[in-house]
Amino acid sequence: MNKIFDSHAHYDDAAFDSDRKTVLDTFLPQNGVCGLIDCGASLESSRKALLLAQKYSYIYAAIGLHPEEVKEAPENWLTELEQMLKKKDSKLIAIGEIGLDYHFAENASREDQKKAFITQLELAKRYDLPVIIHDREAHGDTMEILRKYRPRGVMHCFSGSVEMMRELVKIGMYVGLGGAVTFKNARVPVAVAAAVPSDRLLTETDCPYMAPVPFRGKRCDSTMIPKSAAVIAQARNCTTEEVLQLGIENACRLFHIAL
Repeated sequence: MNKIFDSHAHYDDAAFDSDRKTVLDTFLPQNGVCGLIDCGASLESSRKALLLAQKYSYIYAAIGLHPEEVKEAPENWLTELEQMLKKKDSKLIAIGEIGLDYHFAENASREDQKKAFITQLELAKRYDLPVIIHDREAHGDTMEILRKYRPRGVMHCFSGSVEMMRELVKIGMYVGLGGAVTFKNARVPVAVAAAVPSDRLLTETDCPYMAPVPFRGKRCDSTMIPKSAAVIAQARNCTTEEVLQLGIENACRLFHIAL
């Protein structure tokens, strides 16, 4: 059986409320999932991610304030995140999901998003942790900030060009690819999959979102990663198993995980 590492998941999401225990206790481990990172988006989901990591040996946690959550975050959000970090939980392995999202008009202003992003990059640097970055329709500002701060981490659900990917790699970042490579007209993501260096590729889902073909419209989970890995493998002229193995090795290196 292939081993699968999901570098970006949200099993704390309400989409799993009805059957989370079954999914995490048996379904994922029995179907090859050897590790995953549950990424916080708010203070509440960050706490839930930590609880899942403490309960399951194969789950690790990232904590952070997603750009869509900046507007509604309490004034003390940074203090709350730092309180979680001060507990020195070995299963807390990254700051994320953080970044910029200019898609929705109702999100916080661009300036407020950038302030929250930079604040969390500085937090990650203080605690010597990698970052997990969200970038939606904000490539220019995201890259400007990353060039300045040069964090260790991954651009999750990468949606940029091959040229942008190469600049990220020069900065020292990793690239997360998932279901989007299987979508119709996924020419650019497939080109990125073909060109990303072997030591900078991470496998991910963003579950319960971004289910790959042929599961579009259904709740995504980590067992679907081989579907996107197969497309990545075809683009790279290698096997699905080799892509899955790279996903494990690179995640362990970036996040300092020993499986």
